Amino acid sequence: MALNLQQIPRVSTIGKDDFVKNHLQPQRPVVIEKLTEDWPAFQKWHLAYIKQVAGDKTVPLYDDRPVKHDEGFNEAHAEMKMSEYVDLLEEKPTNFRIFLYNILKEVPSLQADYKFPKLGLQLIKGLPMMFFGGTDSKVFMHFDIDYTNILHFQFHGKKRCIIFPPDQSPYLYRVPYSLIAREDIDFTDPDFEKWPALQKAQGYVCELDHGEMLYMPEGYWHYMHYLTPGFSISLRSYPRKIKNLGKALYNLLFMRHYDNFMRKRKGQEWIDYKNDQAMVRTHKYLNKDR
Repeated sequence: MALNLQQIPRVSTIGKDDFVKNHLQPQRPVVIEKLTEDWPAFQKWHLAYIKQVAGDKTVPLYDDRPVKHDEGFNEAHAEMKMSEYVDLLEEKPTNFRIFLYNILKEVPSLQADYKFPKLGLQLIKGLPMMFFGGTDSKVFMHFDIDYTNILHFQFHGKKRCIIFPPDQSPYLYRVPYSLIAREDIDFTDPDFEKWPALQKAQGYVCELDHGEMLYMPEGYWHYMHYLTPGFSISLRSYPRKIKNLGKALYNLLFMRHYDNFMRKRKGQEWIDYKNDQAMVRTHKYLNKDR
């Protein structure tokens, strides 16, 4: 038995009016296949090029270890020169990923390689973040703290993306006071006996190849599975819906700080409590929903 996932619609190209009408306003995901073909990045952005222009940069690395109470928000697990990291990616599978790294600030020449698409979104020019991963590495199911609309562009390799709309949150074992689902859920092969609510969740899936872009609407959950070594860049715009802007402000101004306070006060007991509550709350909702 597998997750209830629909293939995300795909288009070769799309105009601004069609994108706004059919995807941005109704908040529907889409894969645009050829949006980057006139970017210099389409030809240049492969791991060998990144190694050439950014090889001397020290980059933060993350793996799939569970969240610990004594680790800061988005605190890296290791560091490595980019040249060494690219060699590692090409040599063998690794769990080490680069996450939310502003390499474009570190290597300004890369900024000339991409464009801000004119799709009716007011994209945030100062927040183009890059992500790297090795074969079979996975990014746990989460949503973004600021509820932004996300244009996610894949380069070099292939990635499988599983996404869920915000209204599916009650079935995803969301950990309270956080942005994640239970980290011990394998969304590529979930154990429905342990996580029965996942059978009710309705989401979407796609595989992104080099140059393709996935539009993820505001507050969408996403789980990324690198099928080969590769990297991506995300361009973002602020939420358009007032309620989502309110949720973003709540997350940034209260939830994150409260969670950090409780970690310091309660330690691992707080993490364990939240994980237990993820199951209790989800199964309570599931039983009510039946």
